[in-house]
Amino acid sequence: MGLVVATKAFFKLMFNRELSDSFQQLVDGKALPAPKTETKAVASQPKPKPAAPPKPSRNDAISLLAALQREARLIDLVSESLGDYSDEQVGAAAREVLEESGKVIHRMFALAPISSAEDGSEISTPESFDPAEYRLTGNVTGEPPFKGQLAHHGWKATKCEVPAWNGSSKANHIVAPVEIEIG
Repeated sequence: MGLVVATKAFFKLMFNRELSDSFQQLVDGKALPAPKTETKAVASQPKPKPAAPPKPSRNDAISLLAALQREARLIDLVSESLGDYSDEQVGAAAREVLEESGKVIHRMFALAPISSAEDGSEISTPESFDPAEYRLTGNVTGEPPFKGQLAHHGWKATKCEVPAWNGSSKANHIVAPVEIEIG
């Protein structure tokens, strides 16, 4: 402890009886009394309102899957055993499901190609590139920039608007409800 701090402590203890008594109890190894609280100030404060229960939530992936089932019947198609159907029947069913699934995905994510180059054309990576944006295949050696033939233009989401869940917490894992036709 520095001389300045020790001098300040000395004068505080010398001229403050309550602080001096507390310090003496501390030196003697006795328990200190609990600090005094202002009951008047606490009583005048308004009581906090009880917190509202948290809104039910569910994973956005389930919301997306539910939209794909509701609007395109995607789960029904991929869950169906296709061995009993002809290729023409599967193709006819898949056409509508794929078109409707595409609408859902484009509405929620507004997908756009990462590269505007044509498939098969020669392109180069930037000198400093993100591996999440460029996947290099084949004989990859050396240092960037890498030059090669475009195999796929890639996709990026230009927005992400998965509908907010407003159902109950009991139903937050329901992808598609049971459907019952009455009468």
